[in-house]
Amino acid sequence: MSNAANLPGNLKYTASHEWVKTEADGTISIGITQHAQELLGDMVFVETPMVGRKLKAREECAVVESVKAAADVYAPVSGVVTAVNSDLDKAPEAINTDPYGAWMFRMKPDNAADVAALMDAKAYEAHVDSEAH
Repeated sequence: MSNAANLPGNLKYTASHEWVKTEADGTISIGITQHAQELLGDMVFVETPMVGRKLKAREECAVVESVKAAADVYAPVSGVVTAVNSDLDKAPEAINTDPYGAWMFRMKPDNAADVAALMDAKAYEAHVDSEAH
C-alpha cells in the first residue's frame, strides 16, 4: 500500500523515515514522514535535540512518543542544530495532523551534497514498499 501521492516531491527522505526540507538560507528542516507517524499513532511527546548540538549523520538525536511506542529520530546528515520547534512541546499531535509541516528541528549541514544524496520521494516510496513485504 503506497502513499506516493502524499509524498511531497520537494523533500528528501531517509531510510529511517525522516523527511528533510532545504530552506532558503541553506539550513534544513527535519521531521518524520506520514508513514512513520501512521505506524506510531497519536503523538503525546516530542524530545528535540539542543540548539548548537553537533550531530553526525544517522546519529540518534530526538525522540517521538506516541500512545503505542517511542521511536528515535536520526540526523539525516552531519551538521549543527540551529533551531527546534518548541510548538511541539505543547502540541505534539501536530505531527499527526501535518507531518510535513510539523518540523522537529533545523540544522546547518556540514556538506550540502550529503542532503542531495538522500532519497527522493520515488526512492523513499520504493523503500517503504520493500519494507512492507
